[in-house]
Parts: sequence; structure tokens; C-alpha cells
Amino acid sequence: MNILFIGDIVGNTGRNAVQQLVPQLRKEFNLSMVIANAENCAAGAGLTNGCLKELRKCVDFFTAGDHVWDQKEFEKEINGVHDLVRPANLSSMQPGVGMKIVRNPVAGDIAVIALQGKVFMRDSANCPFETAERLLTEIPGHVKSIFVDFHAEATSEKIAMGYFLDGKVTAVLGTHTHVQTNDFKILPKGTAYITDAGMVGGEYSVLGRTVEEVVKKFRSGMPRRLPVAEGPARLDGCVISYDHLTGKANSITAISRIAEL
Repeated sequence: MNILFIGDIVGNTGRNAVQQLVPQLRKEFNLSMVIANAENCAAGAGLTNGCLKELRKCVDFFTAGDHVWDQKEFEKEINGVHDLVRPANLSSMQPGVGMKIVRNPVAGDIAVIALQGKVFMRDSANCPFETAERLLTEIPGHVKSIFVDFHAEATSEKIAMGYFLDGKVTAVLGTHTHVQTNDFKILPKGTAYITDAGMVGGEYSVLGRTVEEVVKKFRSGMPRRLPVAEGPARLDGCVISYDHLTGKANSITAISRIAEL
């Protein structure tokens, strides 16, 4: 089985790039499923069900991170969104869920888990390690394939989570920093890992935002609007090949493609 995991989708530029490139990637890698972190798909900050509807043309399932509530209406929409998980280690008083069992259209069920890191993150969250450990006990025995989106800032925290879950899940896929790392590997006990899958956003941008405005913000120290960058877009992600009978990963391949928008 081959699943494509896509890094953070940023705004309209990112959504357009996904719709242009994913159909080609499905054919090239013989994909059975596509999962994407969509927490920045609405104007570069947060999600709406309308944006997800647009992405559903080519994406099967979505994850979110610390920007999940940036679009205020989404807290009312999320309980009606059945193809998304938000970080599982947020307060239980927040709407939505952090793990779902999803039917792979080709064969077998998979579990998708979203977790949020604690180090250098803007919002408080419960311990992601304890939450991961608890969630693994709640997954039905027939579900062998488990994909974890670990949305975190610190590379050390992400790497530690990879080894903590090695042999227990199919893949630990880092998101949040929007810059694809070059450390994709199969860990010793059979879990696919990458510290950050990257993003889908402007090729000539700062994390998907216009360069000029971001530079002005850094130089002045003053609050500024940071518009989503337009023009050519880069789609970052990785393809995980795995055995659906055992849940073990066979390979992980990082991909990075340009969409001429």
C-alpha cells in the first residue's frame, strides 16, 4: 500500500497546488490514499468546511494542528466534519476528536492520529507522549496501520516521538515548521519517520507568506498582516509504502514538486 502524506497547506495558493499536482502523484505512485495537514488552508490560518470541500476532490483525509481554531466558525463546523482529526492532546472540552479509524479504499482500516507538541508552541496542550500511549490502547486489534501527524516546533521533541512510537505505529510524520527535512527513514523497529514533511505554498515565500511583509515584520518588530504568497507553489510531502497486514512501513520517500499557478 502507498499513502501520500502532504505537509501544511497554506491558503488558496496551497489549495490550488494540491488540486493541480495530487492527481498526477496518485498515478505516479499508485496511491491508495492521500492525507493532508490542512490547518492553514483558509487564508493561511485555520480551516473552513468550504476549503475542505474544495480539497476533497483529491484528498481523502485531513489533519490539523495549533491553528485549528483560527477561523472562528470552524469550532461550530468541526463536529460535522468526519474526515479530519485535530490534536488529540488538546483539552477534552474542545470540539472534535484527535483519532479516527478510516477505511482505506483499497484494503483494510487505518488509524489516523494528530498530536501537538509542547516545546516552543503557543498554546498549552497535554503531554503528547502520554496521549499517544493512551490512544494506542483504544485502537481495535484488527487495525494494524497507524499514521501519526506530530505537529510540533522542536526537532528534538519530534525525533523523540518517532523513537517512542517506533514499532508501535506505521509512520510518525512531523508538521508545523513548513520546511521539509532531509531525515526521512525507516526506524529500527519498522516505523517510517520524517521530522517535517514541509508545506504546500508559495515557492518564493516565507513559510507561505509574502517575503516583503515578513521581512518588514522582522525588521520593525511591529504587527503586520502577512498575506499568502501567490505565484509558483511547492508541494512537499512523503509517500509511505507499508504492509497493511502487519502495519510495518517498507519505505518512505520525500517528494517536492512545483505547481505553476
